[in-house]
Amino acid sequence: MVIRKAAPTEAACGLGSQQVEQCLAALGDWRGAVLQRMRALIKEVEPGGVEECKWRDTPVWSQDGMLCTGESYRDKVKLTFQRGAALADPQQLFNASLDGNMRRAIDIFEGQQIDEQAFKALVREAIALNRSLKQARALKPG
Repeated sequence: MVIRKAAPTEAACGLGSQQVEQCLAALGDWRGAVLQRMRALIKEVEPGGVEECKWRDTPVWSQDGMLCTGESYRDKVKLTFQRGAALADPQQLFNASLDGNMRRAIDIFEGQQIDEQAFKALVREAIALNRSLKQARALKPG
């Protein structure tokens, strides 16, 4: 028996956005500003994406599956892409969690700039991968 979660409603997505806004505002320093900027870039690519806070106030962005999380540490912000190992990264944004089979991460330190176009390309690619995996599951018998 396969149990599938219902797609989040628009109201639930709105609550998730409010929750993410609160999580980022609570940081109140450079990490919150970095996460707000990365959030804006994700929304530029996929305005209809789902965002919510999970796991002790960690922002999570999803579209047809999880895209990435935005974790804040004392000295950095870490954006972890769920299926980052499967993504092309020609600009070499991924600089952390490079040993795993699935995830890849981008560590951003205070004052560090990120190539925004390259980041948006990673987000687009992650969405395309999620959609192809979703389609493949839908076609699979069983």
